[in-house]
Amino acid sequence: MISFIVRRLGQLLLLLLGISFIVFMSMHIAPGDPATIIGGPTATESDLEAIRKDLGLNEPLLVQYVDYLKGIVQGNFGYSYQNSQPVGEAIATRLPNTIKLAVASMIVAVIIGLIAGMISAMKQNSWLDVTSTTFALVGVSIPNFWLGAMLILLFAVNLQWLPVNGLSEPFYSVEGLKQLILPSITLGTASAALIARMSRSSMLEVIKSDYIRTAKAKGVKRKSVIWVHALRNALIPVITVIGINFGALLGGTIITEQVFAINGIGRLMIDAISARDFPMVQGTVLLVAAIFVIINLIVDIIYVKVDPRISYE
Repeated sequence: MISFIVRRLGQLLLLLLGISFIVFMSMHIAPGDPATIIGGPTATESDLEAIRKDLGLNEPLLVQYVDYLKGIVQGNFGYSYQNSQPVGEAIATRLPNTIKLAVASMIVAVIIGLIAGMISAMKQNSWLDVTSTTFALVGVSIPNFWLGAMLILLFAVNLQWLPVNGLSEPFYSVEGLKQLILPSITLGTASAALIARMSRSSMLEVIKSDYIRTAKAKGVKRKSVIWVHALRNALIPVITVIGINFGALLGGTIITEQVFAINGIGRLMIDAISARDFPMVQGTVLLVAAIFVIINLIVDIIYVKVDPRISYE
């Protein structure tokens, strides 16, 4: 297991190196000049040249990239072109909101998805199965921005039950939990639908296995067959979906954060791209990529705990 983790961490470093190169080159090759944005409409050509020299933008791209990597090794991700704030400090300020939203959304997705999928599998071809399947189809099809707007219109504007003012309150407070409800439902609906479909198909496959028929023939209670024997083996593909979706949620909070005015990594990334803020874009993309790969590593480790037949030795 330790050697496996070490190998995966080595792959993580190589992957992040490749991502950093692609993002760095993409931002610098794309049309537009950050010096013009920083200097404003009144800046003269000499002012723009001074800005480029100060930021190192007049150096060859490879030289700029090597300097950027040296800074990362030293824990320095650069400074924002917009407000001269350290990139690491800006990310540390916004990251908690994104993590809260992603975790709350995944909790909603897992609870709804697992319950719907298991009930659908145990009541195959019933009206519950049809309802669950329809929910999964609708959940995958509805865009986040539309669902978020409809939830705001219904629960915040018309009924005035829930607030829509970002995530300004601590999540453990009543007001903080209320602030999380609408955005977490908005972001978690699509993941819940995917989990429901996967858990249903996985459970149906496991239920038809020989060892399940043997357990039933030996007189094992139905609840024990489902929740003890079948569920654990059915969870393997479901865990994969949960892990991938959780990583995607961290990178996919952009639209939801915009709709609900949440100051998270998604909004920070959008603002940085609009302002051609190279260091901020590179820092946020690297963060999301690193979290995504680490989550996949954690999922692989969980496999061994859930199914003893899996080994990485």
